[in-house]
Amino acid sequence: CLFLCVGSVPPRCCSARFNLAFLMFLGFTVVYGLRVNLSVAMVAMVNSTDPDPALNRSVIHVPQYPWDSKTQGWLLGAFFFGYLCTQIPGGYLAGHYGGKIFLGLGVLGTAVLTLLTPLAAQWGSYWLFGLRALEGFGEVGQAMMALWARWAPPLERSRLMTMSGSGGSFGAFVALPLTGFICQMLGWPAVFYLCGSAGCLWAVFWFIFVSDDPRTHRRISKEERDYITNSIGPQGTGHGWTVPLLHMALSVPLWAIIITQMCSNWAFYTLLTSLPTYMDVILHFDLQSNGFLSSLPYLGGWMMSTLSGVAADALIERRALSVTTVRKLFTLAGLLLPSAFLVAVIYAGCNHILTVTFLTLSSTTGGFSAAGVFINQIDIAPRWVPSSHTLAGWAKVFWVAAGINASGAAIFTLFGSAKLQSWALTEEERAEAERKRSRSISH
Repeated sequence: CLFLCVGSVPPRCCSARFNLAFLMFLGFTVVYGLRVNLSVAMVAMVNSTDPDPALNRSVIHVPQYPWDSKTQGWLLGAFFFGYLCTQIPGGYLAGHYGGKIFLGLGVLGTAVLTLLTPLAAQWGSYWLFGLRALEGFGEVGQAMMALWARWAPPLERSRLMTMSGSGGSFGAFVALPLTGFICQMLGWPAVFYLCGSAGCLWAVFWFIFVSDDPRTHRRISKEERDYITNSIGPQGTGHGWTVPLLHMALSVPLWAIIITQMCSNWAFYTLLTSLPTYMDVILHFDLQSNGFLSSLPYLGGWMMSTLSGVAADALIERRALSVTTVRKLFTLAGLLLPSAFLVAVIYAGCNHILTVTFLTLSSTTGGFSAAGVFINQIDIAPRWVPSSHTLAGWAKVFWVAAGINASGAAIFTLFGSAKLQSWALTEEERAEAERKRSRSISH
């Protein structure tokens, strides 16, 4: 039975499952710091006809490069070329072997490559593009899902996954202003040396304290292990080598998740990679103000995604709403509200206060979707830059992001579901379902 009584739930504080969530939170903090550091450092790395006077106060001389806006756009987007290639095969392998090794090595590999960023930039933009693409290739975010499929009890699924995943927003919030400060004080190469070192240090703790399965964890209590394994049941096992590709390809709820996450990620990553540039070329903030103001939206996103997980679990535990309804409501709020605030940014023009306020509200309300579509794949199958630097050019960017976000909200509302899909059942569950179906037909 999924809905266990409250008294049977072992303490959450200092438990193995919440320690895992905290370590994963720190991991995603590091990961997103490694992703966004180039967005701010790019302002200091590139020659400008109107250089930021703050750059001249750096204690050491740092090189600058004559990269035009097109080259900068390619460099900022290079990460996602590699990232795109590993999501499906990485998720498949993590589901079979477990997520610990793939998530740990992914972050470690990205951190080591980050240490080489100043050298790659010195060799040329093509080398830096290749390095950033390799960094993206090494990150397997779906490994998180493979771990939570075995670790997250259904009644704690929202809070555990939003707590760990919110490290992405927290990482952006910390990295953006910190990168600007480091660029001014130590020079932009220090950004990549410090961020890369942090990733390597995190990997040491990850491999020491994390286990793929509660059954093999060395420091978990028997009470907690039994609670997790009994509440998850057979769905807490790996999917093996065989995957029901045809049934998955015909699953409407699965496609609703895929398309909606694509729509949501479009807006999120548009801001993540391009917001510092917008703050620089349109709003003309200095480097340190740029980093701080670019980080504000992610502070709100981190807080909202964490709170949304707690709220979603409370609604599900009290049976106030069905799981499907909860996922749809949080997805609607997390996509439609950010879209409205992105449109408001367009009409705010160059009003600094309104622009920063609307961008912050957009990312903050986007945190609602953390307890919606971004968890939904565990519900249905547990095993398993602009063409010109003008205000008009950026308006197109925000219109497209807002429209795609709204489209994702509509698709998920119409076709999303939190019902366990038949193709995700184990052989034992499928046989039991067949026996029940036979008995109902005979009666």
